[in-house]
Amino acid sequence: MELTDLKIFVTIAEEESITRAAERLQYVQSNVTTKLRKLERELGVPLFIRHSKGVVLTEKGVVFLQYARNILNLAQEAQQAVGETSYPSGPLAIGVVETVTCGGFIDAIAEFQTMYPEVSLSIVTGNTIELLTKVLDHQLDGALVVGDVHSDDIVSEYTVHDECMLLSQKRYPSARDLIHGKWAVSPEGCPFRAVLEKWLHSEGVPLNNIIEISSLETLLSCVKSGLASTLLPQSVISGVYSSLASYPLPAAYRVINTSLIKRKKRYTSKAFIAFKDLIEARGL
Repeated sequence: MELTDLKIFVTIAEEESITRAAERLQYVQSNVTTKLRKLERELGVPLFIRHSKGVVLTEKGVVFLQYARNILNLAQEAQQAVGETSYPSGPLAIGVVETVTCGGFIDAIAEFQTMYPEVSLSIVTGNTIELLTKVLDHQLDGALVVGDVHSDDIVSEYTVHDECMLLSQKRYPSARDLIHGKWAVSPEGCPFRAVLEKWLHSEGVPLNNIIEISSLETLLSCVKSGLASTLLPQSVISGVYSSLASYPLPAAYRVINTSLIKRKKRYTSKAFIAFKDLIEARGL
């Protein structure tokens, strides 16, 4: 069993097609088929069920897929560990929730690249659930996420407390005056939406009158237009949105964590350590 065999197997599983896997890997299809049959003979079990539109993993194939990914990830980490320089360099992939970018994050990134020009930095945006999944799947070295993360395979390297605020274009005496209005919210799974739901539930009001928006910029523009109110961290109130009225939540719903997370057993590069140290020194 060779690493190439495992790479071919994983690619077939992801593409659900031998043809598409061969195209993605830029291999001849007959070679991909031969490698797969060889792997199945070595394991003594079929890994895929063939059908007219492609392939689907067997029960044993599902089990083997996790092992194959782990082996490939460990091989990649081993290569990175022995080839790393004595200073921060090489690729670094960091995930970021959009609300983090509203503060001093971009300035921190600029400073990081000036200090460590040989680090090839990749920034991936997404919500907390998406970024957590990518960290667990070894697609990201780490991620800045919002809310509590519950996973035995994840460790938090740095945590800062954010204050949740209710934001509106209109000015009211208190937060309670917003309760029965329209709300602009991110899709299900957003920690800020979850906090808003909990607060409204405590007031006996369901979160029904909503506009669901996936883009932070669009969501804030919706609030600025006066169409709806929202709940976000205070750090987003800047620039063209500094005119928005903000209202503090009751203490029980006011604080939410932003954390830099990574896989617990993943090799930690000098580039990641330098990034963590800079973020911790500057704050968010």
